[in-house]
Amino acid sequence: MINNNIIEQVTDFRYLGYRISEYKSDLEDKLQTYSKINGAIRRHFGKQVNKETKLRIHNITAKTALKFESEAWVLKKREEQRLEAAQMKFLRHLLGITKLDKEKNQCIREKKQEHRT
Repeated sequence: MINNNIIEQVTDFRYLGYRISEYKSDLEDKLQTYSKINGAIRRHFGKQVNKETKLRIHNITAKTALKFESEAWVLKKREEQRLEAAQMKFLRHLLGITKLDKEKNQCIREKKQEHRT
């Protein structure tokens, strides 16, 4: 109570663009946005646009949204793994590689670099 006003207690709020919560981290919101953008790229550009162009769109939109206001992040190992998994999911789809192909992430990154040159 401050000046006879009751202060509401909350478990989730935004401060300077960051989510402060007991239950969800700002990373959760970023990963959700990242996934939505990647889904839109897959749906709207399908096979009509070549892989290099899709990768450029991904780098301009999805990666930017994921990295926005992330300068002060201190990530745990699990959160780093989730970021890596989200990026690999998009790259696998882009390159037409399924998990059944059992390609290692390093091989997928190398194939991505081949498409850029």
